[in-house]
Amino acid sequence: MSLNARIGPSILNADLSQLHEESQKLLDNGADYLHLDVMDGNFVPNLTFGHPVVKCLRNKITNAFFETHMMVERPEQWIEPMADAGVQQYTFHIEPVMQIVPEVCRKVREAGMKVGLAIKPGTPVDNVQKFIEAADMVLIMTVEPGFGGQKFMADMMPKVRWLRENYPTLDIEVDGGVGPSTIDLCAKAGANMIVAGTAIIRADDQSAVICELRNSVLRAIKQQ
Repeated sequence: MSLNARIGPSILNADLSQLHEESQKLLDNGADYLHLDVMDGNFVPNLTFGHPVVKCLRNKITNAFFETHMMVERPEQWIEPMADAGVQQYTFHIEPVMQIVPEVCRKVREAGMKVGLAIKPGTPVDNVQKFIEAADMVLIMTVEPGFGGQKFMADMMPKVRWLRENYPTLDIEVDGGVGPSTIDLCAKAGANMIVAGTAIIRADDQSAVICELRNSVLRAIKQQ
């Protein structure tokens, strides 16, 4: 299996009152998928939106790949509603559910979605290693989850590098502070799924930024 470079804008910093228009614009400008940040106010201090909003968006945008990034205490609670809302990949944090990660993975797959496992900056990469066989993707957070616009944490790159060396065909996603100035670090470490929020949403030329991010990943994949 060959790796694909995929760019998934986070709509966290978009104008959420114009969610459909903003999302469609990102897709028209070359986004490969939409990264939808779901926060419950418990696992992270922020609160965003839930499955009713995702379902409304899916009713408007029928052909895009939706990934939900579940920054929630009880990811098992939202599997069925998100599947019903048309989500294709359900990425959840392992930290609050370490004892039942395999069970959550199984339920996500049974609901017809791909499985993504996410870890916060303070979580060692070996904590996720034991669950990788049950996953389609691992997300390495490069900021503390909860708010957009934070500074990129370059010291997370060894986690990405270790995953790429040990799992050459695994989809590895990075999220947080990623943009033109930090993409090469992510790409060279081995990330192939790139979440960028502010850098794309607020760009004068979204298409050019998406293209720049993708080209960096493609160059790195060729050199691996």
